[in-house]
Amino acid sequence: MSTPPLASGHEGPHALRPLLDTVLDALDTGARARGGPLPAGGPEAVAARTRKAVGDVLPDRGDPHAVRTLVHAFAETAADLAASALNPSMDSWDQAPGASELERLVAGALAREIHPTGTPDSLVTTGGTESNQLALLLAREAHGGTVRLVCGANAHHSLPRAAWLLGLPEPVVVPAPRGTLDPDALDAALTRLSGPLLVAATAGTTDAGLIDPLPEIAAHCTAHGARLHVDAAYGGGLLFSDRHRTRLTGLDAADTVTLDLHKLGWQPVAAGLLAVRDTRDLTALRHRADYLNADDDTDAGLPDLLGRSLRTTRRPDVLKLAVTLKTLGRSGLGALVDQVCAHARQLAALVDEHPGFELHAPPVISTVLFRPTGATDTTVAAVRRALLTDGAAVLGRARLDGRLWLKATLLNPATGPDDLAALLHLAAASRATLVEGHTPR
Repeated sequence: MSTPPLASGHEGPHALRPLLDTVLDALDTGARARGGPLPAGGPEAVAARTRKAVGDVLPDRGDPHAVRTLVHAFAETAADLAASALNPSMDSWDQAPGASELERLVAGALAREIHPTGTPDSLVTTGGTESNQLALLLAREAHGGTVRLVCGANAHHSLPRAAWLLGLPEPVVVPAPRGTLDPDALDAALTRLSGPLLVAATAGTTDAGLIDPLPEIAAHCTAHGARLHVDAAYGGGLLFSDRHRTRLTGLDAADTVTLDLHKLGWQPVAAGLLAVRDTRDLTALRHRADYLNADDDTDAGLPDLLGRSLRTTRRPDVLKLAVTLKTLGRSGLGALVDQVCAHARQLAALVDEHPGFELHAPPVISTVLFRPTGATDTTVAAVRRALLTDGAAVLGRARLDGRLWLKATLLNPATGPDDLAALLHLAAASRATLVEGHTPR
């Protein structure tokens, strides 16, 4: 399978030109087909045309014509195309008739990837932070106005921050001694705590890309009557891979799940989602504004978009999600996931074989932690800053096991063995310059 060029790469402008031609053609044909600011027939007719054009949102095998098909369908049903250039606002149906139906289809398809049974749904968000905040809000409302967050020391910073923002009690932080939440410590915490509780687990930690033991955590939540949220902003993309999706066993037990296809979905921001196992949880978000979703309009069949987000004016980010899902399909997305995971294993092997570096642990997803052998934390931090200052390489940093590590998160499927070797050479050269005062051969 060939890997498409990235927009930020040297082939990007050339690759984008035919896509821009597709959009311009869609603007022209859409305006002629529509004949006015809105398509005729109302919500049912628009929904039917959109469903016919979209077909299967996430087919097993991709459709190479998906970009043209979806953009043309979107253009025909979008309002005020000349002014908005395919950027209608998602605050009411009349401003985004096609986008509202497309969002419903995509949100439902992705929710069913996580929760294949029951009545799942998902909301499009700006990313993991908004999704985590929404998860805490829904948990609070499900428990009558209060809930206490229980999370691992490895949890994303947005979770305790959301608890603070929502005025919830101080979170209970459970140890994560090996980078993942300790299920025995969680059981002990749930045993001693009282009141409504929300446990937040992580599938793809920010520091090392680790996955909490989801089945054990879910079992403890069931035993103690606690609600479960899983932050899978990073790791959720493993669902597309037949080879790696078993790492997410237990995810379907969560009441809410955060996804961010900005990561293992290769989307420009914003590309977040919050999936819910039971669509009834979303009733807490219902809100009325007569000029946007008057009762009589809703009763007459106009879709209500205010209950689909905490934001009012928002971009139709669902279009890019739909194009990617349909163009690549499960097999195409899964192949990209497999590629970046394989690259991480290759880099880890290079580090492990290199006398000048120490590997933290084999990668779980596509993040590799390493550091120069025998270096102090001060030197590790200086190596990273030197690479950034030189513009030579972008590495993150993570503190695990009481030490500072360089972090390489591999998300570009086009990365090759030479790129990985070059990264290590740059890091070694930077360390030598800083510490030994000479450049290695």
